[in-house]
Amino acid sequence: MPALRFLLKVKQAFKLSLQCNVLFVFNQSGLTGLRDRLPNLNTMDNSLPGKVPFWLDPKKRAVFYQIAVWLLVTLLAYYLISNTLVNLEKQSIATGWGFLNKESAFEIGESLIPYSAANTYARALLVGAVNTLKVAFIGIVLTIILGTIVGIARMSSNWLVSKLASIYIEVMQDIPILLQLFFWYAMFYEIFPSPRQALNPMDGVFVCNRGLIFAVPEAHPAYKYMLAAFLLGCAATYFLHRWARGRQAKTGLAFPVFRVSLGILICSPLVTWLVFGAPLNMSMPKLAGFNFKGGVTMSPEFIALLMGLVLYTAAFVAEVVRAGIQSVSKGQREAAMSIGLRQAHVLNLVILPQALRVIIPPLTSQLLNLTKNSSLAVAIGFPDFVSVANTTINQTGQSIEGVALIMAVYLIFSLSTSAFMNWYNKKVKLVER
Repeated sequence: MPALRFLLKVKQAFKLSLQCNVLFVFNQSGLTGLRDRLPNLNTMDNSLPGKVPFWLDPKKRAVFYQIAVWLLVTLLAYYLISNTLVNLEKQSIATGWGFLNKESAFEIGESLIPYSAANTYARALLVGAVNTLKVAFIGIVLTIILGTIVGIARMSSNWLVSKLASIYIEVMQDIPILLQLFFWYAMFYEIFPSPRQALNPMDGVFVCNRGLIFAVPEAHPAYKYMLAAFLLGCAATYFLHRWARGRQAKTGLAFPVFRVSLGILICSPLVTWLVFGAPLNMSMPKLAGFNFKGGVTMSPEFIALLMGLVLYTAAFVAEVVRAGIQSVSKGQREAAMSIGLRQAHVLNLVILPQALRVIIPPLTSQLLNLTKNSSLAVAIGFPDFVSVANTTINQTGQSIEGVALIMAVYLIFSLSTSAFMNWYNKKVKLVER
C-alpha cells in the first residue's frame, strides 16, 4: 500500500509538471487557440492501470477465508470419523443402528407402556423417553403453578408471607439440584414405613417406602371415548373464548367464559361416561407379601425426582414472576383500584396480562433447564432415557449411537418446549397499530 500511494503521487507530479511546461510554451509562442483545445489533464483518471490483486480485495479475501474454513472443518470431520471407525474395528465393535432390533434382556422398573425383557432395545429406549416426558410435563405444570404463587407471595403486603417466600427462594436456589434429589430420596425411605406398616390416610390410598399406591378405575372402552370428549371440549372452549372476546369488542357485553368453559370440560366426559353405563370398577391396591398389588404405584424415585425438580426450578420461576410484575407501572394498579376492582381482579385482569410479556422469555429458559435437569434421575435410580440408554450402551458397546440418541431426544424435547413458548409469547405480545 505505501508503494501504491507513492506511485500515485509520482504520476500526479509528472502530469502537473507536463501541464505547466505546455502552458509556458503556448504562452511564449502565442498559440492560445491550440492551448484551449487541449484536454484538461486534471480530469484524467488517477487510478493505476490493471486489476487489484485478490489479497487486496476484501470481498475476494472473505470468499477465500470461508472456503478455507470449510475445507479445514471437512478435513477435521473426516479425520475424526475415519479414526473412530478404525478404532472401533480394532475393538471388534460394529457400527450402525442394527442393535435397536435386538432383544434388550433387562427389566425396567417403571413404565407407562407395556414392556418386558423380551422386547427390543428400541422399545426399552421408548420406555425411557416416555418416562422422561412424563417427568418433564408434570414438572413443568407444577413448577409454573408453584413459581407463580411464590412469586406473588414474595410481593405480598403481609410481612410473614413475604419473608417465608423469600426464605424459600434463597434456600432452594443456593442448594444444588443433585443434593436436593439425594435429600428427598433419602427422606422418603427414612420417614415412611415398610409396606406391612403402610400409612392408609383414606380408603384405597397407601403410603410407604415403596411409594404412593392408590386405586384407579379398571380399563374400559368408555374411558377412551371420555378422553376424546374431553379433547373436543377443550377445542370448544377455545372457540368459545374467541367468540366471547369478539362479542365483547363489538358490543361491550362480557360473557361468563370461565363458568361455561368449566361446565363444558366437566359435562362432556361425564355425559359420555353415563352413555356407556357409568362403569366404575376400581382396581384396589392390596398387600401381597412384601408389596402391594393392584392400583397404581408412584415409585419413591419418581416422587423424589419430581419434588426436587419442581421445588428447585420454582424458586427461579418465582423471581421471574416477581420481576415481571414489578415491570408493570404502578399507575396501572392505581387506575384499576380507582374503578373499584378487587385486589384479585387487579392482579388477574390488569397486572399479570401485561407482565406476561416480560415473564415468558426467561420462563422458557427455566422450563428448558427443568427438562434437561431431569437427566439427573439416573443418580437416584429412576429409569429415564439417560438411564436406559446407559444400560443399552453397557450391553451393546454402541456408545456413539447411544450418546447420539440421548442428544437427539433432549434436543427434540427442548426445541418442542421452546417452540410452544415462542408461539404463546407471540399470542400475548403487545400489538402496535
